[in-house]
Amino acid sequence: MTRDYPLERLRNIGIIAHIDAGKTTTTERILFYTGKTYKMGSVDDGTTVTDWMEQERERGITIVSAAITTIWKDYQINLIDTPGHIDFTAEVQRSLRVLDGGVMVFDGVQGVEPQSETVWRQADKYNVPRICFVNKLDRMGASLSYSIKTIREKLGANSIQMQVPIGAEANFRGVVDLMTMTAVYWDDDKDSETNIEKIPDDLIEKARSRRAEMVEKIAELDDELTIKFLENEEISEEELKKALRKAVINNLASPVFCGSSLKNKGVQLLLDAVVDYLPSPQDIPSIKGIDLKTQEEVFRKTSDEEPLCALIFKIVSDPYAGRMAYFRVYSGKMVQGVMAYNVSNGKKERIGRLLRVFADHREDVQEVGTGDIGAVLGLREASTGDTICGPTHQILLERIKFPEPVISIAIEPKTVVDQDKLDKALKSLSEEDPTFKVKLDENTGQTLISGMGELHLEILVDRMLREFNVQANVGKPLVSYRETISNPVPKVDYKYVKQSGGHGQYGHVVFSLEPVARGTGLSFINKIVSGKVPREYFKAVESGVREAAESGIVAGFPVTDIKVTFYDGSFHEVDSSEMAFKMAATFAFREGVAKGKPILLEPIMKVEALIPDEYLGDILGQLNSRHAEITGMESRPGNAHAVNAHVPLSEMFGYATDIRSASQGRGVFTMEFSHYAPASKEVMEKYL
Repeated sequence: MTRDYPLERLRNIGIIAHIDAGKTTTTERILFYTGKTYKMGSVDDGTTVTDWMEQERERGITIVSAAITTIWKDYQINLIDTPGHIDFTAEVQRSLRVLDGGVMVFDGVQGVEPQSETVWRQADKYNVPRICFVNKLDRMGASLSYSIKTIREKLGANSIQMQVPIGAEANFRGVVDLMTMTAVYWDDDKDSETNIEKIPDDLIEKARSRRAEMVEKIAELDDELTIKFLENEEISEEELKKALRKAVINNLASPVFCGSSLKNKGVQLLLDAVVDYLPSPQDIPSIKGIDLKTQEEVFRKTSDEEPLCALIFKIVSDPYAGRMAYFRVYSGKMVQGVMAYNVSNGKKERIGRLLRVFADHREDVQEVGTGDIGAVLGLREASTGDTICGPTHQILLERIKFPEPVISIAIEPKTVVDQDKLDKALKSLSEEDPTFKVKLDENTGQTLISGMGELHLEILVDRMLREFNVQANVGKPLVSYRETISNPVPKVDYKYVKQSGGHGQYGHVVFSLEPVARGTGLSFINKIVSGKVPREYFKAVESGVREAAESGIVAGFPVTDIKVTFYDGSFHEVDSSEMAFKMAATFAFREGVAKGKPILLEPIMKVEALIPDEYLGDILGQLNSRHAEITGMESRPGNAHAVNAHVPLSEMFGYATDIRSASQGRGVFTMEFSHYAPASKEVMEKYL
């Protein structure tokens, strides 16, 4: 099967933003104008294409990222609509890992919001080039200049204004395109044509001034254009576009476009910008991985002729199709029926049905080429982050890193019949969502499920009921604390010796433990010299430490932010074994933590409360009563204030009800995990 579109005409993009900025509505308009749908969906009516789950349509939010393939002006666009709610951050991270470019949507009234910052930083982490779309310019209080100011100040982005709005708020009816210096109008009617006219007289001066700024900012990014600009030579539209495209691909600039997706304004020009400025797979660097034989870095070129190399970024349990794995091909081709090798787990699997995905609809294809995104059925052993390649050309790509869950609830089946269903549902959902963890509490025998927030767990429990027909009792939310030490322990010397008939057991380890910076995690350093402990036991020692840390030492919570150094020990020629050294390491670690003055760490949340000015005092009082540390306040359009604070997660349960009652339903807040910090005295006394 030949490729429908050459590589340079392929775009892999994500729509990313703060919750309620208009991502899904923008995606719906993109699908309509690219001819993929013939009727526009509405978030309010629950008729959108990408929000296809029942829970998404009921709540009017995006929960899972949805992949769609569409066409615009002979360019193939693979588009992923990502969630904005921070509880579903894993969906954003795994999407950004495999995308080449992003469209960052901002609310024209609020500008940069807390989760706008979070997803922007995530895109920075993966070096994803971005263009910006300031949405909702038809709303009262909307301001393009305010939004651009917040993009520059809060995100530190080199944003370049590409358009000037024609009309404001309810009278917003079009834009001046600064690249072509023409006025572009749309009627509210979705079927209306784009009308290109002369710039209105009252906007000519402003448009000329903004264009001069745009030309200067683009010229600064290109040496040749800088010389032309300084010598007052004319710079052509083609030269400007070429220089801006290069700057966007190198993450040196983010052009800003504007419109109102709900009122069908600005989306066609946004699509043109996706084609003009965001990279094709050919524009990004060759993918880097590890050659398992030599353990050296290797690169694969973006070409169908190279050996296969693909990354699985999402697993979905479809009630009709079965287990489906979404993947991005970085080199070579994924061909149906061919045997492939999963480097991450060392297993060979045959490639089953290949699909091109359109949200919850699919079409069969025979192969998926370099740079493309598709889905495959039948990979039983694959999980999120696995690398798939040809059996003879093995390369391991970097896995996707996900945040640890911060909140847990106990769950139990209502009947014996539900137990098997529950086990199946938990296994399936944890395969889909890497931030959803399941564990058995050894002290109580309860099954604990952990996630990124109350909404995250609420949705998962709802899915168990609807998709897996599991009737379950659910406990109150519990905070996922962590354990660490506050004092270094220079030496822990532990011998594990057992004698019985025949061979005994002998393992001897000497550790030092020291606390490290918050967020560092648990690190294991091996400094054994001159054969005091044979090399074959090293892995068992580390495994013993990590397993002990996972189950907790003092209060049953995972241990973190400790550096364990293994620097001495001894062995017995006959009685030593991997199991003996693993047990020695486990007991030594437990003893070391107990000596290191253990403390609990609690998750601290970054909270932003947005409230009308008249309720500011009441909201500040509420936050202070919840042990909040106020980190900043700023005025927002429409006589409102944004209050930023760090608050312990344990103090935030039920806050949604409190803020609504204190502000007559007008206050809203957003919350995301910030960091772990030593728990309060009350919490310590409760658990230690």
